[in-house]
Amino acid sequence: MNRFNEAGVQAFGVNPASVGAHASYAAKMQFGFPLLSDADRGIAAAYGALKEDGRGVQRTVYAISRNGLVAYAVRGAPPPAEVIAALDL
Repeated sequence: MNRFNEAGVQAFGVNPASVGAHASYAAKMQFGFPLLSDADRGIAAAYGALKEDGRGVQRTVYAISRNGLVAYAVRGAPPPAEVIAALDL
């Protein structure tokens, strides 16, 4: 998170868990970023992050540039430096 903060990048997570579940999980894990609830999986579907069964969500990292364009999209958990570099800050 330090690398994202230093680069002026706002990170956040999105998954189908409820808002209440996110609050307790974020507190437990001491996350320094917001978690957004995608209960109907609409965001996951729009960003191609649904698994073949249409229910599961594959971890996918997107970086949206300041002009609103997708600058980076990778499944998995890439290193922060790679994501930040794609933003061309």
